[in-house]
Amino acid sequence: MRDTTMSRRGILRATLALLAGFGAAVRGRAVAAPAELKVPDGVPVERVDFETKGIEGWTTVDGQWAVEDMAGAPSGTRVLVQRATRHAFNVIVAPFGPYSDVDVSMRFKPISGREDASGGIVFRFRDGTYYVVRANALESNFRLYYYDRGRHELASAAVKAPALGQWHTLRVVAIGDHMQAWLDGKLDLDHHDARFKSGRVGLWTKADSVTAFDDLTIRGVGVKLS
Repeated sequence: MRDTTMSRRGILRATLALLAGFGAAVRGRAVAAPAELKVPDGVPVERVDFETKGIEGWTTVDGQWAVEDMAGAPSGTRVLVQRATRHAFNVIVAPFGPYSDVDVSMRFKPISGREDASGGIVFRFRDGTYYVVRANALESNFRLYYYDRGRHELASAAVKAPALGQWHTLRVVAIGDHMQAWLDGKLDLDHHDARFKSGRVGLWTKADSVTAFDDLTIRGVGVKLS
C-alpha cells in the first residue's frame, strides 16, 4: 500500500512539473507576426514625387505647404515642405479618391521642431474627420489616431525615434476595419477600428514641426461620395 501511494505521488509531481514546463514554453514562445494586409490586385495607383507638378488641386486644411528644391531628395530635386509652426495640426489632402480600402506610403524627413518633429499619413479624410498614423523624431513611439474635433489615440508601438535630417518611410494599409502601419519597413501597428469607412488621403505634421515629404504612392479602391 505504501509503495502504491508513493508511486501515485511521484506520478502527480511529474505531471505537475510537465505542465509547468509546458506553460513556461508557451509563455516564452514568440507571438507570430500578423499576416500583411493587401488591397486587391489591379486597383488604380497614384504616384506623386513633386518633380513636374505642384500641389494644384490639393486641399490645405491647415499649415503652410509648398513644393521646394531640396538637395538629396529621394526622387529628383523637389519635395513638399510644411513650414507653419503655430497650428495644432497641419494637414493637406491630395485630390485623389475617395477610397475605402487603401495602401499608402510616403517618404518624410523631419527637419526641425522643439515641441514636435513629425510626419504622418492621413487616410479616410472626410468632412474634417480622419485617421492619421505618425512618427515623431522627438519620441520613441509610433502611433495611430483618429481625429474628430480632437485627436484620440488608438494604438501605439515603441520604436527607435526616426532621426532628424534623414529620410524615412511610412506606410499604412486599411482594409475594412483592419489597419496596419510600417515605419522604415517594419510592421509596428496592427489595429481594428470601424469608425470611418472611406475618404481621401493626405499628409500631416503637428505644432512646430518643419517636415519634408516625397514619393507619395496611393493604391486604393475608389468609392463614390454619398
